[in-house]
Amino acid sequence: MDHHTLGRTGVQVSSLCFGTMSFGTSADEDESARMYTRCRDAGIDFFDCADVYGQGRAEAILGRLIAGERDRLVITSKVFGRVGDDVNARGLSRRHVVRAVEQSLRRLGTDRIDVYFVHQFDTLTPIEETLRALDDLVRRGLILYPAVSNWAAWQIATALGISARASLARFELVQPMYNLVKRQAEVEILPLARAEQLAVVPYSPLGGGLLTGKYRARVRPERGRLVENEHYAKRYGAASNFEVAERFAAYAEAAGVHPATLAVAWVAAHPAVTAPIIGARDVAQLEPSLAAADFRMTSAMRAEIAALSPAPPPAHDRAEEAD
Repeated sequence: MDHHTLGRTGVQVSSLCFGTMSFGTSADEDESARMYTRCRDAGIDFFDCADVYGQGRAEAILGRLIAGERDRLVITSKVFGRVGDDVNARGLSRRHVVRAVEQSLRRLGTDRIDVYFVHQFDTLTPIEETLRALDDLVRRGLILYPAVSNWAAWQIATALGISARASLARFELVQPMYNLVKRQAEVEILPLARAEQLAVVPYSPLGGGLLTGKYRARVRPERGRLVENEHYAKRYGAASNFEVAERFAAYAEAAGVHPATLAVAWVAAHPAVTAPIIGARDVAQLEPSLAAADFRMTSAMRAEIAALSPAPPPAHDRAEEAD
């Protein structure tokens, strides 16, 4: 497993990150442990979590798994979503951020969180309020690096400007959605990350399972996230996405590569990407994604795969200048 530098932090992480969203939900504790062990055997030392995954169960399971080797690992968690009945048990207010960190640390059984993501944008809380709360947590040693997920590029850029002006700990990582059918990050987020030396750890490289070969334009499996989960069905439900999935599956078959391996490797090959986040509900489902760590994608192959889906228009809409 190769290692890459996490933005400008100097921290080295494995070229794949394992996302623990399935821990305590679609994967019970025993299967979670098997996946964790398989990841460690493959060389992964970078694990992504969130307080809302399983309403805290994922953090608790991950905490038990990392107990004997905490200092060898880079662990993330997130704050924003609702994790309780209290009206203020959500968002990015100082009150909630501090409470959420304390609860996550207890569940993870650790004294610090290496990377702490704000999970979504909070329209009720000024960005500076959130950044000052995160800076305080850095100064207390409870988190090491603030990070951001699911913000627009202008919101991230605004935050970076505030941090620079006020001498606050800045976002050092960004976690956008990015895969062959969801390429909006290419327009502004990935260029911003390269310009500002932000690490990029994209989630959903398989498009919620869409790019695993199970889905075609007129074929749906009996079970799977896009079939069973209304949230994902809405996100990826456009007919055009399934047409891309069919073209991609045919390309993978002709190349003799598992579609999941190819999909993860395609994301990893973008020059701005540090480590794609992979996930699974069991070890068997995990294996093809792990194989992406050893797949060497050429620039020509990446371009051929990119041509299977429409590229997003440039931010300024001057399509004639896109190349």
